[in-house]
Amino acid sequence: METIEVGVRAKKSARIKVDILIASTQLVGKKSFTELYVDDICDRVGISKVTFFKYFPQKDHILLYFLRTWCLDRAVELYHNPKEGIDGILYLFDKVADTFERNPGLMLSLVSYFTSLTRPPSPFPLKPVERRILYPNEIYLDKIQIMSIPQMMEKFLLEAIFKKQITLSSHTKELANLFITVLYGSIVTAHLEQISPIKVLFRRNIDNLLKGLS
Repeated sequence: METIEVGVRAKKSARIKVDILIASTQLVGKKSFTELYVDDICDRVGISKVTFFKYFPQKDHILLYFLRTWCLDRAVELYHNPKEGIDGILYLFDKVADTFERNPGLMLSLVSYFTSLTRPPSPFPLKPVERRILYPNEIYLDKIQIMSIPQMMEKFLLEAIFKKQITLSSHTKELANLFITVLYGSIVTAHLEQISPIKVLFRRNIDNLLKGLS
């Protein structure tokens, strides 16, 4: 009986955590994340502020949870439709552009949050029960490994070098940092210059970078 009770409690906790994320993305829309208030999230989910801060000690931690679930989405997609080398890099840029188009406030705030840190953030916890809530019908979920954006970028670059799609000799980690710089820089540039469609700018930037490496 006690094992069942713990399972129910864990599932309820996971549901609350996921609901906070969903409510946050719905409430922020295309606004800045700074305009999102904890009180509004709690009202939408039906929880107290004490409960909210139990799962997210800082409001900004929602951004890290959003990023982790975003990486889970990519992991599931790539598991069923694998991409390698340059195709993988283009896929990653396109997905970031699509997300920025839908949730500019979240993406800009995520970049801003990164600049406030003195070291790369640790991946925000995403428990198996939370993954199952997000993907209830995914039968291969236990086999799917989540990778961060830098990890995905480095993997795709290694494949591109192996396939001789990139011929300029350089350390893979340094190349990955360069590509990540262009990726996040494209977000800032698209916002400052109010460029639309966003994906065109992202593709132009990555195409120019790739031309210089092959």
